[in-house]
Amino acid sequence: MTPETIIQIGQESLFYLTVLLLILLVPALIVGVLISMFQAATQINEMTLSFIPKLLVTLFVMVLAGPWMLQMITEYTLRLFQNIPSLLG
Repeated sequence: MTPETIIQIGQESLFYLTVLLLILLVPALIVGVLISMFQAATQINEMTLSFIPKLLVTLFVMVLAGPWMLQMITEYTLRLFQNIPSLLG
């Protein structure tokens, strides 16, 4: 296994990790900003007011995008396992 192969596998792993995390974090970030603007406008400083909507949005995104995310990581893992013989020798 060459250093270039290891770097390629690492880059591909980081790409998939980044895509999967962004799918979950971007909607939570948007909701967090909207809730923060609402709290600033109304001067309501309740911690659960920002936590619960972000949690619900994250769960909703997981329900909607979960099958696609699972398929994406499963295909990557299977491709990685199928390439083991060519990587070793």
